[in-house]
Amino acid sequence: MSDILKPLAKQVAVVTGAGRGIGRAIALAYARAGASIVCSARSQVEVEETAALIRNEGGQASAFVADVTDLTAVTALFEHAAAQYNGIDIVVGNAGIGGQARKVADSDPARWAQTIQVNLIGAYHTAHAAIPHLRARGAGKIIFVGSGTRHGANPGMSPYVCSKAALWKLTQIMGVELAEFNISVNELIPGPVKTAMTGFGKQQFPAGEWAKEPNDLIPLAMFLATQPPIGPTAQSFSLMRRAGH
Repeated sequence: MSDILKPLAKQVAVVTGAGRGIGRAIALAYARAGASIVCSARSQVEVEETAALIRNEGGQASAFVADVTDLTAVTALFEHAAAQYNGIDIVVGNAGIGGQARKVADSDPARWAQTIQVNLIGAYHTAHAAIPHLRARGAGKIIFVGSGTRHGANPGMSPYVCSKAALWKLTQIMGVELAEFNISVNELIPGPVKTAMTGFGKQQFPAGEWAKEPNDLIPLAMFLATQPPIGPTAQSFSLMRRAGH
């Protein structure tokens, strides 16, 4: 019965972008399922709030401030997680930004590049730093939070769309590369979610789309975290109602 109630018991999860929104919701859900959580984000106040929420519910959690664009900081994050909890089993690469909403001709090159740095290079740093610890464990899961916008051509969203399209390709390649080590790599596409990045739903979502709260992602995030080592890898799992949005 305990395995049913706590399917992630004795596991350790590192969640980036855990200070709020989707990352906080997943961190709390995994902790309630029995996992020890290392919450990471750039904001010390926010990430410590998430860790405190977990501990207040009787779970195990620590907070670690790291910017995913800084490989040294991300490497230190995973070293901290492994030392704190004697290993790592699950990695949720959730840290990301929306980027500047302008057409390419009117865009700021520095801000365009920044979106790629956070959403793509940051995910690469996360995976690169995590892989040695997952291999040492003998199995593991990497879950990247992607976006359905990678399917289409969204005017004014080029840095975000390009970063998420490349992230999907990285997911596929890593899934193949790491299969021999029992490490699965999958993409979770939330679809529209009411978060700070989307103005808590104040922006115009596509007509007929399901505008979700962060907690609506928990069942899918739990599904991906609880698959067996021989389970799906290099796959995309989406909560969108239709493709291309």
